[in-house]
Amino acid sequence: MDKPLSQEQLLSQFRELGIEDVSHTTIRQCSMVGSALEALSGEKFSHLEFGVPGIPACRIGLEAQKKALDAGIPSIYPSVQGIPELKKNASRFVKAFIDIDIDPKGIVPTVGSMQGSMTSILECSQLQPGKDTILYICPGFSAHGRQPDLLGIKNLTFDIYEYRAEKLRDKLESYFKQGNIAAILYSNPNNPAWICLTEEELQIIGELATQYDVIVLEDMAYLCMDFRKDLSVPFQPPFQSTVARYTDNYVILLSGSKIFSYAGERIAVVCISDKLYQREYPALKEKWGIAKFGDNFILNYLYVNTSGASHSAQYALAAMFEASVDGRYNFVKELRNYGLRAHRSREIFENNGFRLVYDKDMEQTISDGFFYTVTYKDLGNRELLENLLRCGIIAIPLNTTGSGQSGIRVCVSRLLSEEDFQLLDQHLKLFVKLVG
Repeated sequence: MDKPLSQEQLLSQFRELGIEDVSHTTIRQCSMVGSALEALSGEKFSHLEFGVPGIPACRIGLEAQKKALDAGIPSIYPSVQGIPELKKNASRFVKAFIDIDIDPKGIVPTVGSMQGSMTSILECSQLQPGKDTILYICPGFSAHGRQPDLLGIKNLTFDIYEYRAEKLRDKLESYFKQGNIAAILYSNPNNPAWICLTEEELQIIGELATQYDVIVLEDMAYLCMDFRKDLSVPFQPPFQSTVARYTDNYVILLSGSKIFSYAGERIAVVCISDKLYQREYPALKEKWGIAKFGDNFILNYLYVNTSGASHSAQYALAAMFEASVDGRYNFVKELRNYGLRAHRSREIFENNGFRLVYDKDMEQTISDGFFYTVTYKDLGNRELLENLLRCGIIAIPLNTTGSGQSGIRVCVSRLLSEEDFQLLDQHLKLFVKLVG
């Protein structure tokens, strides 16, 4: 690309796609705009918008799924509770890499973590009269924030940018003490900022969740991807950080999409703490005839939603969990490629005058990983994104993730070759020349 696309070319595509303000679009709308401009210009764009795996799917999963297919599994409905192999191996995996004991009974397959989170917030919002609101620690995965809106569930958000460490306690308590918060959801490592909550912060969340009877929905889509420490050895510290060490009111969302690059099969597990699984709620008994949280999750909320996750994909995930625990497959080693890509691309952004937005975990610089966030001078989200699109870069603005900061999320998964990094540098140089 020798020169930026014109403002009129950009606005023409916005009109065609019905977009008034690109800073208020979904990830897929951003991608549609970028792809349309890419076709219009005939030039290759730098795709930083989609959080898709950029590593081939784990062969162990592929072979296990093929074996299940050949055995005739597609003709058999899966048990909504999950196949025994998956539940057992997932429980071992949680112990090996998170150091938490969860009964296999409380580990349930879902159609990706998206279904896990949606089903969880629906149930949590109906557990106790008056507790009808979901609180999100932002920035976060934008689709998570749309789920309660789709379901008609009340929700609140706050940007953690100014509320790290002990400040987080006061902020959370200001919401919890109102008595209407049913559950809190966050990702750790964080999508999009890649900040990692510290043990102190997780303890704060856990203690307050117990004190105010709030359920913590902890999304571990990027399990063991804090590459500042080696989390790759099963059953040996250090382990993945988790709120589960500080409260029994938790549900862990554990997906095969990123850790095993198995996104296309939409397979994940929801891990319900033993005490929460067995806890009985009068409101559930009255509404559904079943009092236990875990039984309701499976037999009512999940069953009527999809009546179970893909049968063959469950065998794939079970095999990948088992191989990881047994030391036959080092999934963390594979994922380190993302850290290398992040380090290289961050240097390119910084050399072109960009700076990290969420840059620290307390005193420690954030890890190189799947995502990070950058901004340029004092440009707002709309102006920044429009000019990046004109210069061949597709990304999503931070305001769509619940952030109060200006900037974009950078996903490194599609930066696959030296040509991709060189192209990113060219596009950024064009951007700098455009905006000054």
